[in-house]
This record gives sequence, C-alpha cells and structure tokens, in this order.
Amino acid sequence: MSAAVRWGGWITGPTAIGPEEFARAGYQYVGIDTQHGYFDDAGAARLLRRLSGVPITTLVRLPSADPAPIGRVLDAGADGVIIALVESAEQAADAVAAACYPPTGVRSFGPLRADLGTDLATLATRTSVYVMIETVRGVQAAAEICAVPGLAGVYVGPADLAISMGVAVADGLTDTRVLGAIDDIQALATAAGITPGIHAGTGAAGRMLAARGYTMLTLAAESQALRRGAAEFLAEAAGTEPSQTATGQTKPAGGYQ
Repeated sequence: MSAAVRWGGWITGPTAIGPEEFARAGYQYVGIDTQHGYFDDAGAARLLRRLSGVPITTLVRLPSADPAPIGRVLDAGADGVIIALVESAEQAADAVAAACYPPTGVRSFGPLRADLGTDLATLATRTSVYVMIETVRGVQAAAEICAVPGLAGVYVGPADLAISMGVAVADGLTDTRVLGAIDDIQALATAAGITPGIHAGTGAAGRMLAARGYTMLTLAAESQALRRGAAEFLAEAAGTEPSQTATGQTKPAGGYQ
C-alpha cells in the first residue's frame, strides 16, 4: 500500500465534534456533503470556521458546477470542492473555472474570512477541485475528464456507478463490470498525474481499493463511525459480539455517495 494514501471521513450533518474526532483518529481529510447531507450555506460555513485550527483538509461536495455555491464554500474556507455527477470534460472544466479567479476562471471575489487574506495568488494555491465520475457516461469520458487542466483529481462514487450499470448497490464493489470501470478510472487518473479518489465506505473496502491504486479514500460517514463505536461499547459491556448490522458491516459499501 502506498505511503501517499490519504484516508478520509464524511460529514452529512451539522456536528460540533465529528471532523475533530476524525482528525484525532488520524484521518487526513473530511468531506462535507451538501448534496446528500443536511447542510445549507450557513451550516457549511460554520463548520468550516470551526475547523480553521484543526489539522485536517476540508472538501465540500456540491451537486453541480454552478459557480455561485462553489465560490461561497471556498470563500468560507473550504480547501477544495468535490463536484458530483460529472460526465464530460466540459463539465469538469466548468468546475475548475468556478474555483479560479479571472482571467483563468469565473470565480467572484468575496473575502468573507479575514484570516484567509485577500491575495488572489495565495487563495488560488489553497483550492483543489475534484470531480465525481459515477455514471457510465462519465466512465466513457474519463480520459477527457482527467486531461482537464487545473483538475486536482477524480472521485468515484461506486453506488451511483453501479446503479448506472444496472448493478445492485450492494454489489458495487464486487461486480466485475463495476470493478473494471473503477480500475480504468484509476489508471487514467494516475497516467494524467492527478489523484484517483473513491468513496469506499468501510475499512475493508478502503484497503482493497488502495491496493488497486487509489490514493484518496473515504472510509466512513460520521453516523457510521458513531454507530460502530456505540455497538462495540455495548457489546463490550454485555460480553457479546457486536452484530454486523449494528456496526454497519452489512451496509452497501460507500454509504453516502
């Protein structure tokens, strides 16, 4: 397993300590989910402000390459964005443009955080853009997507990818067709010199996908981590084994994708 692998957690709702506990456990990043999670702009901004002194990278997932929401979360202090359901190089280029100031992009200047400064070059260097490949159309355009200038990486959503291929979500990380597409995306991203990322959903899946060359892997949402820890404490007290259902081991790999 590569020493360059980064492990991440996932945040789906307002929380006071979730990302801090991921950081304490040794995770390198957290994804803050405004697509399937319970965050509005204000909630995401409050969490990003709280994390300004926590040694963990913050990435916000957004449902599209709309420049306004991308600009707002970056103004609020996000280190990067993950854009869902990208199916073409044009969409990927739009996402990069939304995160960059003119003349290379279309981001509007909005200095909401005094601690981030106002130097455009400095602000630009702290912004990373990842796009999600999670459909058959996205896989077909993966080579062109990976070649988009300014892209930091691609991020695979195995659940939606499985659905788009007519495969049950629970089989997303075992079906040979889905795994073939996952391997193809990894190879294309690596060849292009950008980060191959993926939503693993469990530690076992993360280990398997890291062995397949992925270097940015989300292991669990905060609800999964809490449920698993709570089940293990209860089983320890009762002198029993925690059930797979309680620990989340029977859930489809990936959780929120």
